[in-house]
Amino acid sequence: MTALAEQLGFDADAYLAWELEQGDKHEYLGGEVFAMVGARQEHVLVTGNLYAAIKQRLRGGPCRAYASDMKLRVTEADAFFYPDVVVSCDARDHVAPYFIEHPTLIIEVLSSTTEGFDRGAKSAAYRTISTLREYALVDIDARRLEIYRRADADDWLLHDCKLQESCYFASLDLTLGFDEIFEDLPMRQ
Repeated sequence: MTALAEQLGFDADAYLAWELEQGDKHEYLGGEVFAMVGARQEHVLVTGNLYAAIKQRLRGGPCRAYASDMKLRVTEADAFFYPDVVVSCDARDHVAPYFIEHPTLIIEVLSSTTEGFDRGAKSAAYRTISTLREYALVDIDARRLEIYRRADADDWLLHDCKLQESCYFASLDLTLGFDEIFEDLPMRQ
């Protein structure tokens, strides 16, 4: 969902001021700005399904789910991203007007144009966030979720959900069924 935009030499504060005036979304990484481009229908459906299911299960609790329009600041990586779904259980984020900084769970739905970035630089940036417990990558074509969980000594362990009935998100103690995640998508052969 990102395409390299013209490098404008922003620092984080200049990016934030500039981004507020833009009609389109842009991600920021180390002074470079990347324009967000439209997603295919399957991507939008899966993102919406994940957000709706998680939001419903979190209702009345201390955690909040945010959809792809909420910016996430990753201070350690000098970055701002728009994750497809992000959950924060930190009260500081619940009063932040433009971006959150203390996520518990981040979910990225992969596309052919962003998979390398999502698995590489973005994943590395996310792992620097001390509050992050899980980072999930959703591969629509393979009907697979890769859930990376923080373990002791900041090691990240992969929990692979593929062609199962459900996936468990330990950071929120909730389970999502594959029928919910991939609802309204055609069955794969």
